[in-house]
Parts: sequence; structure tokens; C-alpha cells
Amino acid sequence: MSEDSSNVLEVLQKIHGLLELLAEDKIAQRDAKQRAAVREIVGTSAKKQESIFLMDGTRTQADIRKQTSVNQGHLSTMVGKLHEAKLLIDDTKRPKLAISIPPNFFESNGKAD
Repeated sequence: MSEDSSNVLEVLQKIHGLLELLAEDKIAQRDAKQRAAVREIVGTSAKKQESIFLMDGTRTQADIRKQTSVNQGHLSTMVGKLHEAKLLIDDTKRPKLAISIPPNFFESNGKAD
């Protein structure tokens, strides 16, 4: 990738992030049921909550375990439940959450949704 293309991609990613921030209230309304299901499946475990933010389709479950120290069985079960609830895109080997969630998603406890 050329330097110009790289710069354009970086700017587009920043714009995307800003648009998501501006649209968060509408996104929360649209995805309220799915977000509630994510909260129910993930629960209150800090390690599970941390792992959900790494589910962007670029990491394997093993990569996520290494980064978060989440129990292998807990992660596997959680990914399976997310998949059954149709909250993942594609397969479970490189999980990718089907909805967007803000960085403070678990801090808000559903109040902002």
C-alpha cells in the first residue's frame, strides 16, 4: 500500500469513528435487543467483557485468550452462545461481533441503551 493510500485509509478510519460516536444513540436504539443479549451472555466477568472488544474478526480465540487470560472453556462457551444468538459474523474461529458496542458498554449497565 502506498503512503498516500495509507494516509487516506487512516483519515477514513477517523471519520468512521467520529460518525459512530455521533450516531451512538441511534445505534443503541436499533441494536437494543442484541446489546441486551450480549450483556446477558457475557455477564459481569471483567475478562469476558474485555474479550468481547477483541472480537473483530482478526484474532483467533487463542489470541483472545492470550490477551485477556480468560478461561478457555468460558471463552469457548461464550463464543458458542454468541454464535447461536446470531451475534457473530461468519465462524467462531475468528469471532467478529455482528453489532457495534461503545468502549463504555459494560460500564453503562444498559442505562444508555
